[in-house]
Amino acid sequence: MGTTATGSRPGADPGLYGPSSVTWQCHGDPMMWIAGLRALYLQALHPRAVRGVMENSDFRRDAWGRLLRTADFVGTLTYGTTEAAERAGLRVRTIHRSLSATDPDTGERFPVDDPELLLWIHCAQIDSFLHVLRRSGVPLTPAQADRYVDENRVNARLVGLDPAGVPADTAGLAAYFDRIRPGLAAGPDALAVDDFLRGPPVPAPFVRGRNLLWPPVAGLAYGSLPGWAHRLYGRPAPAPRSVTRRLRLTGHVLRCIPAGLRWQLPPGHILKAMRRMGPGSRPSPYTLRTSAAILDRPGRA
Repeated sequence: MGTTATGSRPGADPGLYGPSSVTWQCHGDPMMWIAGLRALYLQALHPRAVRGVMENSDFRRDAWGRLLRTADFVGTLTYGTTEAAERAGLRVRTIHRSLSATDPDTGERFPVDDPELLLWIHCAQIDSFLHVLRRSGVPLTPAQADRYVDENRVNARLVGLDPAGVPADTAGLAAYFDRIRPGLAAGPDALAVDDFLRGPPVPAPFVRGRNLLWPPVAGLAYGSLPGWAHRLYGRPAPAPRSVTRRLRLTGHVLRCIPAGLRWQLPPGHILKAMRRMGPGSRPSPYTLRTSAAILDRPGRA
């Protein structure tokens, strides 16, 4: 089968984003794992959102599984076929629809799929992905950053939100955080997440390796949070310049690992997408530099 001028196979299903999107080019970056940890730290600061997690999952026993399932979900939405992405969204909506939790302050029962909570989880995730990618050296222009936020309203739709009520650019995302910050707090649940992320349980043979390798990773994710989040958690973070230097160094080191090797890790969404779409679909931050005219145009939700 032949390929188009951009290297994609004609007639192949690009999924919900496709190689012309900023999201496709960004989500193959290895710093997404640190961004995911930052998102967990941030999401835990919403008392109802974190209570919903604590009551409906065994977080301490299955935190690794939860993180991997989230990565699988993001990978499916980004690189999977349209059918696979829609199916993943339906599965998440169905699960959330059946769950509820108790407000830690009022004792009121609330549904886990409350749009306010879904919007918080979405915005904390997208803010974390975008923040860590840019701060670690991914060359996004302001227009591309706005497009990234806009593109991911597709993600918001799949978890049950009306895209019209979801921030469509970085200014809207910042305004959302300004609006919601008074209701955020580091209660017992958030502190439990913080404690867990600083020393997650691992099998005995891996404890030494965890003690050596994990603290810098978790510390970098925590350090990349905004200052107001550090103040809520009540523990200091390195100076912002130091965090930025470490993010850039970590990004440089991880990006030196051949992408083909990194992408071999399960579930292999990117390699499957490249086989489906053709060699021109390979995600790369360099594409963001060379295709700015394409990627800077308005996105779609």
